[in-house]
Amino acid sequence: MMLRPRSIRARLTLWHAGILAAIVTAFSSAIFFFVRARLIDELDARLDREIAIIERTYRDDPGELREAESRAGIKLFEVVEDGALVYQTADWGQLQLDAAPAAARPRSAAMSWSPSEHQAYRIHTVPGPGHRISVAADESPLRDALRTLALVLALGIPSAIGLAIAGGAFLAGRVLAPIAAMGERARKITADRLSERLPVDDPHDEFGRLATIFNETLARLQDSFERLRRFTADASHELRTPLTALRSVGEVALHDSLDRAAYRDVIGSMLEEVQRLTTLVESLLLLTRAESGRLQVSNTVADLGSLTARAAEQLRVLAEEKQQLLLIEVPASLNARCDPALLRQAILNLVDNAIKYTPPGGEIHVGVRRLASAEAAIEVKDDGPGIAPLHRDRIFERFYRVDSARSRAGGGLGLGLALARLTVEAAGGRIEVESEEGHGSLFRILLPAVPDAGS
Repeated sequence: MMLRPRSIRARLTLWHAGILAAIVTAFSSAIFFFVRARLIDELDARLDREIAIIERTYRDDPGELREAESRAGIKLFEVVEDGALVYQTADWGQLQLDAAPAAARPRSAAMSWSPSEHQAYRIHTVPGPGHRISVAADESPLRDALRTLALVLALGIPSAIGLAIAGGAFLAGRVLAPIAAMGERARKITADRLSERLPVDDPHDEFGRLATIFNETLARLQDSFERLRRFTADASHELRTPLTALRSVGEVALHDSLDRAAYRDVIGSMLEEVQRLTTLVESLLLLTRAESGRLQVSNTVADLGSLTARAAEQLRVLAEEKQQLLLIEVPASLNARCDPALLRQAILNLVDNAIKYTPPGGEIHVGVRRLASAEAAIEVKDDGPGIAPLHRDRIFERFYRVDSARSRAGGGLGLGLALARLTVEAAGGRIEVESEEGHGSLFRILLPAVPDAGS
């Protein structure tokens, strides 16, 4: 089983040391063989020069070969002509270099020969017409130099590895320091401290980008938790209001002796609160299914004019109660592909929202038209107070109200626009809002229009 350090720092250190050790070993080997080749080449060049001197002396006057030994300082050589020894230095005979394999046969390349364990010679034999010249040089200094170099390199490799381990540990510690800092900070982040962020030393390096991604994730989590807390608080408040009303009405009915008509009023009030609870729960379930992608959506071609007119007419009685003028303008035929049931729910929510916020005597315009972009638009415009830019981006959130007191007094749940947006998006469209504070609002549902059969 291969042992693998659990620490990334240890792994980086070992990898750094291993790679550097391999590089140092390869470099040291290259140096050794390069120096060895250069020293041998220099020794062979010296032997070539000595052979040239001996060759020239032999051609001029064979009797002067002794002068080559004394004047040129060539101590190891011999000259053989037609198998007979012409001249041999005294040292050559004492060292028995004629026993070397290269001295017994013609050879044009130099070779190393060791007559004993502690002796080594470099011998070069050059054959000529009818003669052969052999020259030798002591190779022991060269080998001693190479042994010294090998020892230095061998001692240097472990030292380099030790330095690589120390340097690798230091560098790994410096490199991984941001990770350690992020880990310490992340350990302190809990559900109650999601506002904390990981430190970012350099947003452009790998660790900085990683920390930035984590911080963006934490921001999304924080936003989700805030939405969940706000949703829980708002849902609890919305549920508590009708439950409190039910309890109060029931307690009054139990403690007081009422006639039949009064009991009918009490039961009617309780049923109204039950209906409010039912509407709230159904709206929440619809929102949950839409957001989780489990909402069943049909995809059919529907006549938007007819669908919009029927939905708006259903709420006309509410507008008449507030003495509002509900104007409906739809074309004879404008088809779009959508889910009719979900789209109808969205239209009802928008028209109901317009009725609630339009003052008594105001006007509400509901219309359907084809845009130049080949989209079908369902528009609901009111004469209400309008929406300030501060609230415009949040009106589609659950339970969000621009004016909380007025919305609850009008029976609103704060879910109408959230439901409208989700149902429109589930039906394959999108919803837009145009509003100016004090000048009413225009909500527009956009769907891809289907060309008429005759066009």
